[in-house]
Amino acid sequence: MLLNSGGAFRFRGNQREGFPVAEELSRRGYQSFVVDYRLVPYTQQEGALDLARAVRFVRTHADAYGLDGDDIAVMGFSAGGILAGEMLLNFAGAVNGGTLDPDYRPDALDQIYAEAAAGMVYSFYGRLSVASTDVEKFRSAALPPTYFSYGTRDPFVRQFELCVDALRQAGVPVESVPLDGMPHGYGATGGWIPAYDDWLTDVFQAN
Repeated sequence: MLLNSGGAFRFRGNQREGFPVAEELSRRGYQSFVVDYRLVPYTQQEGALDLARAVRFVRTHADAYGLDGDDIAVMGFSAGGILAGEMLLNFAGAVNGGTLDPDYRPDALDQIYAEAAAGMVYSFYGRLSVASTDVEKFRSAALPPTYFSYGTRDPFVRQFELCVDALRQAGVPVESVPLDGMPHGYGATGGWIPAYDDWLTDVFQAN
């Protein structure tokens, strides 16, 4: 499990999101990694490349970590979920830094595929404040099963719903779990982690 905390790409809220969730998932048997992706002045795309690199690193060292290299998931909170979505839409597979920098020199790690299941916690595919609803883009990207958790008091509720609907139209397996009365930014609270654990177990077993 690779975790990407939120913070509008200006900071990483690891104390509320990354570290507590990693600890809880670790108690449930997951190997958890908190990703320190690049922030502004770097772009969302550059941060997505950082996440892709992290997925490749974990997959390459799966035996050392005692995990199945096919059972990897990326989870993001708010901007961290947008970052995960950017990676899965545009920087998965064998896409590397050469897409942004013509002088980039790929190495052996860039040959490792970067696909993973996705967890969106009060987040969505898209950009800050605006979810993507591009059904054709979702379909052509062959996105993985995606889990959504968000509170009904979140100001972006409609954005979550629109993204979920578009993903389903594209044939992407989606689990959407609204939390009644919860606001944006609930981190490890709200009781969503056990349901996510059950869902992810089913996804890995199906694959």
